[in-house]
This record gives sequence, C-alpha cells and structure tokens, in this order.
Amino acid sequence: MKNRHILLATSILSLNVWSQDTIPLSKTDLQAKVIENNLQIKIAEKNYQVSKADYNQSKSVYLPNVTASHTGYITTNPLMAFGSKLNQEVLTAADFNPTLLNDPKRTQNFATKIEVQQPLINFDGFYGRQAAKAKMEAYDLQTERTKEYLELEINKAYMQLQLAYKAIKVLQKAETTAKANLKLVENYFKNGMLQKTDLLNVQVRVNEIVNQLQYAKSNVQNASDYLAFLLNEENTAKIYKPTEELENSITPYSVETKISEERKDIQAMKKSAYAYQKMFQSSKLGLLPRLNAFGSYEMYDKNIIGMRANGYLVGAQLSWNVFDGLKTITKTEKAKAEFQKAEVETEQYTKQSQLELNKTNRQLKDAENKVNLSKLAHEQSQEAFRIRENRFKQGLEKTTDLLLSETQMAQKELEYLQAVFEYNFTKSYLQFLTK
Repeated sequence: MKNRHILLATSILSLNVWSQDTIPLSKTDLQAKVIENNLQIKIAEKNYQVSKADYNQSKSVYLPNVTASHTGYITTNPLMAFGSKLNQEVLTAADFNPTLLNDPKRTQNFATKIEVQQPLINFDGFYGRQAAKAKMEAYDLQTERTKEYLELEINKAYMQLQLAYKAIKVLQKAETTAKANLKLVENYFKNGMLQKTDLLNVQVRVNEIVNQLQYAKSNVQNASDYLAFLLNEENTAKIYKPTEELENSITPYSVETKISEERKDIQAMKKSAYAYQKMFQSSKLGLLPRLNAFGSYEMYDKNIIGMRANGYLVGAQLSWNVFDGLKTITKTEKAKAEFQKAEVETEQYTKQSQLELNKTNRQLKDAENKVNLSKLAHEQSQEAFRIRENRFKQGLEKTTDLLLSETQMAQKELEYLQAVFEYNFTKSYLQFLTK
C-alpha cells in the first residue's frame, strides 16, 4: 500500500510538471530564431560595429578638420586694443597718439573665425587605417564563426531534447512491461506460487522505473530551458517538443584529415595578426615628418553680429618630432612584440585545431563502433528477455532473473540511443571543424 502511495505522489508531481504548455519546435525554426535573437550573436555583432566605428574614425587621415568660433571681448590692454582696431580696419592717425597707445579707451571686439586643417602626408596614419580595417574584418569573420558555432550548439541542444523524449518513451515502455509483470507476480503470489520477496523485488523495480521516468522528464525541462536560453526567451518555464524524431541509425561520413586554412576563425586570427603588423609599421613611420595644410577666414567688428572687416590665411606646415623622450621608439618595440606574439598565437591556434580534428576523427570511429556494439547488445537483450519471460510464465525462471533481464533490456536500449546521439553530434562537430 505504501508503494502505491509513492507511485501516486510521483505521478501527481509528474502531471504538474507536464501541465505546462508544450510548444512544438522544428530545427529549422529553431535555427532561424536563434540567429535572430541569440545574445552571443548580438555581442559579436556589437564588437564588429565597434571596430567598424574605429575604422570610420581613421578617415581623419585624409579628411579635413573644420572648426568655427565666435569670440567677443572688451579690453583696455594697449596691445589688444590697438590690434582689435587694426583687425576691424578702423585705425586712424589719431590712434597713433602715444597717450592713446599707452592708455587706450575701452575697446570692444567680436571675431568670427573659420579654420580648416587638411592632412597631406601622414604615413603612420595611413598604416593605422589599414590596421583598423583588418581589425574590422577580423571581427566580421569572428561574427560569422560565432553563427557557425551556434548552429552546432543548436544541433546538439535539439538532439538532446529529442534524446530526452526518446528516453521517456523507452522508460514508459519499460514501465508498462514492469507493471504487467507486477500484475502477473501478484496473481502468482495470491495463489501461493511465489514468495513475498519476489513480489517486493518487482515492486522495487516498478518504483525504480517511475523514478527514472521522472528524471527523464526533468531532462526534457533542462533541455527546454537551454533552448530558451539560446532563443533569449524571457519565460524559461516553457517545454519544447521536437517535431522530428531522434534518428535511430547512423550514416557513414567521409572524414577530413587536414584543417582548412580558409576556416573563418583561422582567417580571423590571421587578420588580427595582419592588423598588428600594420600597427607596427605605423609606429615605425611615426618617426617621419608630417605635412599638413591649413587655412582660416576671419571676420571682425565691434558689434556682436557685425562683419565690417575680414581676411584669410592659407599655408602649409612640415612638422617633425625629432625626439620625444624615447616614447615613439618604445611604442614601436611594443608594437613589434605584439605583432610577433599574434603570429605565434595564430600558428599555435592552427596546430591546436589540427590536433582537435585528429582527435575528433578518432572519436567518430569509436562512436561508430559503439553504435554497432550497442545495437547488437540491445537486440540480444530483447531476445534474452523474451525467452526469460516465456520461461517465467511456465515457472522455469526465477523472478530475479526476469527482473535482471528486463532491466538490462531497457538499459541497452537507452545506451544504444545515447551512442547514436554521440555519433551524430561528433559528426556535426567534425563538420564544424572542417567548415
């Protein structure tokens, strides 16, 4: 009676969990929604936008810098007063009176000025712009690789959901078989054909299956929560149900033995190293002179909106920072070290990727062997259970042997499904590594 209460309580708990809305979900819809809503992709896209803004900012290497200003002041300073009148073109012979020159009256001046600075030759800036472009392209490649990784993660999460539902079906079938055996054993016990221990063993087995079934349903919720995270869904209490069944077989796959140099993450590493190279070259060229043109147009008046006098100034400047306290030299040494480090990191990453590819090829072969062996073990366990069940009904088998055979049959079926899942995911991972 106590066992029945436990079964009833577990069933009520399971019913509460599964009373939530179950949402059908196909892999195609899942991929489209993840690409649109996933936070990891959004972060990668924002990194690209930041690098694009840096690249656009480097246009200042060849674009002019234009500023406008309007300044007003009142002064009795002799030099400022004389210069203000001169700029306003109101200077008269009387203003050269030494008394007025030394002790001028209050003078008011308003100046409107438009200045233009145009870079002409800026070698370090040109290479800095190339570095910014390479950095932007590297982030673009990283964004694309992030999307490819999420395709792999989507495939894995969807297969985990499929496997969780498949495990429920297997355990429900095992529960049906166990309860049928329980009913049979109860009849035998009532007729005095079996002992109390045999009945208790079967009841324990039924409770075990019910417990395993509850864990399997929790795995469905866990897989659904992870899918909701990938989809960036606010309500994580949803339960998803795949519209496609988990594959029960495997298809051979021709493996690749060499890593592709065109893989987007490797290309991104190379672009990053190229950016460091250009920064190094930019630092070296920072020792060269710069040539800039400049010009200004100025308007002066004693009234705030007046434009009585005007004039312009046009010129060019060749500047050379001959010595800045080793600042440029040490900056160049740092840029060189960062460039060399980026080259070594790219080489290391490529070799690690090749190592991972070799390992995954072996894992795929091992997974294929595991599928074949677990399939054979499952078929053998089914036949063994069928034989033992028939012999048990004839009174030729012990209850413990029947329970062991039934347990083994369910276990081997779950192991086969797990092996198929591992093979298919390893194949997807191998495709990701060689993409």
